[in-house]
Amino acid sequence: MWQDWQPSVVDADMAALVKHGVRWLRVFPLWPDFQPIKLLRTHSAAPYEYRLREEPLGTDALGRAGLSSTMIGRFREMCALAEKHDLKLVVGVITGWMSGRLFVPPALEGMDPISDARSIAWQIRFVREFVSALKDEGSIAVWDLGNECNCMGVADNPDVAYTWTAAISSAIKRADPSRSVVSGMHTLSSRLKGHKNPWLIEDQGELTDILTTHPYPYWVRHAELGHVDDFRTTFHATAETSFYRDISGKPCIVEEVGTMGPMIASDEVSAKFARVNMWSLWANDCRAFGWWCAYDQTGLGHAPYDWFAVETELGLVKTDHTAKPVLEEFAKFQKVMEHVPNGTLPAAAIDAVCILSDNQDDWAAAYGAFILAKQAKLQLAYCHVHQELPEAGIYILPSLTGPNCIPKRVWLELLRRAREGATLYVSFKDGIVPHFVETFGAEIVSRSKSPMAASATILDGGHKIEILGAGETRVKLTSGEAIATRDDTGDPVFWSNRLGKGNVYALAFPVEVEFAGTLFSEDNPYWRLYAQFSKANKKSRLIGVVDPAIAVTEHEFSHELRFVVLINHSREVRSIEFSVPDEWEVTDICKDEERVDGRTGIEVPGLDAVMLRVRPKHCSTVGGGVARRPSQ
Repeated sequence: MWQDWQPSVVDADMAALVKHGVRWLRVFPLWPDFQPIKLLRTHSAAPYEYRLREEPLGTDALGRAGLSSTMIGRFREMCALAEKHDLKLVVGVITGWMSGRLFVPPALEGMDPISDARSIAWQIRFVREFVSALKDEGSIAVWDLGNECNCMGVADNPDVAYTWTAAISSAIKRADPSRSVVSGMHTLSSRLKGHKNPWLIEDQGELTDILTTHPYPYWVRHAELGHVDDFRTTFHATAETSFYRDISGKPCIVEEVGTMGPMIASDEVSAKFARVNMWSLWANDCRAFGWWCAYDQTGLGHAPYDWFAVETELGLVKTDHTAKPVLEEFAKFQKVMEHVPNGTLPAAAIDAVCILSDNQDDWAAAYGAFILAKQAKLQLAYCHVHQELPEAGIYILPSLTGPNCIPKRVWLELLRRAREGATLYVSFKDGIVPHFVETFGAEIVSRSKSPMAASATILDGGHKIEILGAGETRVKLTSGEAIATRDDTGDPVFWSNRLGKGNVYALAFPVEVEFAGTLFSEDNPYWRLYAQFSKANKKSRLIGVVDPAIAVTEHEFSHELRFVVLINHSREVRSIEFSVPDEWEVTDICKDEERVDGRTGIEVPGLDAVMLRVRPKHCSTVGGGVARRPSQ
């Protein structure tokens, strides 16, 4: 694009996207195009001089940084076109990784961009002067470190990843302190013992202002098992984005996502995937939804597009300029957002905090807990055991693993909060905690790490569950009360115990981690385990829904106005019956971009949603809008 610059084509492309509801674009100043430095060598290949291709570096700031003034001019022209179309730009400053190929200036070839000091020095020069030259462009919304820069090289440990991130982020902020810096990474890990990924959520949160997920089901572990429109898959983007946001303490967006083309999912299925994810992300305080990418690239013959067929048919628009069904969903959802003030829903109230612990697969635990909580109508927030514990009515410790899974001080603090009235739920793999008998009202008779297969029954209702992949634990209750027992032996596998003013619940197998690695439908019975302890300390909800396929969030704009989002994560139409307290009423229902009738029930298509406007019965509406007091 930058070498073969055709502004009329860019203009037409932008116009087509805006017509369908696209509001922002990620754009990429390809690194070797914008900083085409070449290292000239002399006798015995000794380094002699850096040049801009064959020309000496200029004496001004751009020239000394090895930047091409021609390319800067073209970027300015693109910014002007974006402003013409009212598009905001997310600029991936270091674009060295794109679609499976590493792109670096000729002078820096063979160097690791993440760890080589010479490469990093030139990146800092590039970032500083590129941002300084363009910071007055009004169409630029934020600066992004770059496109999945953690794919550009190897960080042997978290300190290397931290140092690179700090260098680039600091250079951006020094040149333009007025804009936020986006992380732009793909697949991070949390700072827990046993992690293998050196790119940490906490470090990106410390050094940047907005985190990102790139939650493609095809590429992300535990999300890749099923179809893109499977029940479990439709929670992936929201679960991962919420996980990053809560652990980092910074906003997090879905910066890019997709179904990876027609050999993975049809255009119609891809559109449904986009629709349910837009609803879910919007309702769960995940601030943006970006699709990779704008246009199909079937006509490109250079690397990497002649290497990887997977990169050629991922666009919202085909090469003949016809829009795919996914792009039509953008326009529809813009109309949905117009039903609420400023298009933004207030964050839903948190019911429970999910605490990730050492030694476990943190993403599996987070993913499994998120889905089960949604089915039980619990709104989760995340933290890990080395962070400050938020105040909450319910604490979830999923799939404890290993002898040092949780620091003693944290464990004792959780027990203190339970004694003062909180609810504590713990599921065990082979984790060990102190004061087990007095905490859980049970004695371990014997424990084995050998995987077992057994069925159990939840006593209240007779629902059957299969014990997933855990070692065998035999328990004798002392003061605890059985909730589910093994069918073959009658031994308890799930039980509760009173602890001071609160209650504790123990599950003798790691359902969350095993659940994340298992194919299951919306009718799985495991959510009923979460439903048992969700009864206590659950925040008051206006709309009562039981169906486990329906995720529910409530958003309070004022004491006299709430919006409630009901999302159908199954493929089938669900007839949703809901209850409303006597003093409240549903004043209207938004289904897709339209309003429909219905006060106590409604049909919701598969992978779709409805939004209810709920008010106290003494309030009135004016023309379907928000009725406000004069003082407001």
